[in-house]
Amino acid sequence: MKTKDIFKINESIAYDFVVSYEYPFECLKDIKDYIIKLGNTLSDDYKLVGENIWVHKNAEVSKSAELHGPCIIDDGAVVRCNAFVRGSAIIGKNTVFGNSCEIKNAILFDNVQVPHFSYVGDSILGSHSHMGAGSIVSNLKSDKKDIIIKNGNEKIETNLRKIGAFLGDYVEVGCNSVLNPGTIILPNTNIYPLTSVRGVIPANSIVKSMDNIVSKEL
Repeated sequence: MKTKDIFKINESIAYDFVVSYEYPFECLKDIKDYIIKLGNTLSDDYKLVGENIWVHKNAEVSKSAELHGPCIIDDGAVVRCNAFVRGSAIIGKNTVFGNSCEIKNAILFDNVQVPHFSYVGDSILGSHSHMGAGSIVSNLKSDKKDIIIKNGNEKIETNLRKIGAFLGDYVEVGCNSVLNPGTIILPNTNIYPLTSVRGVIPANSIVKSMDNIVSKEL
């Protein structure tokens, strides 16, 4: 469940930044400053369209989308109608961030799809991951206490109140699923629709429910 176990494919302008931390949640507090620093080093292929808002010349951003900095919209990315980028966000190469979706303090690696009605906050989505329509990342516990990530009998104190989810490469999240605060899903795992997910989910799994997790036949 360490960062390099979750994100194995180097497909993001922010990959080296993310994997420089032992655990993925450790980078959340630094995303804003990292984007500003990185943005100021980007080539002329990126246009500064607002304060600390960089959009690649090959990206497509709907006129109805709302962008707040700092953010980077990378090469070939598509930001669709009524999308809301609240800031401190990177939308990777060839990534789709769709209609009526909201993102803040999060990194979407390259080739990610978040196409319809999703919220992604305080999270990192690995390369080629996909969130089905209406799937939601919850980043704050109802009791507002610091989030503890549980992996079997292991408990990691994060000392953070807001942590969303970390999706490994090629993770598929079914429609209308909820990823509870601090959820970690390792690569090549599928989540059934309408599932409430928490804790650490092993790689190469199929999650039918939290009481019914099976290994894929590889």
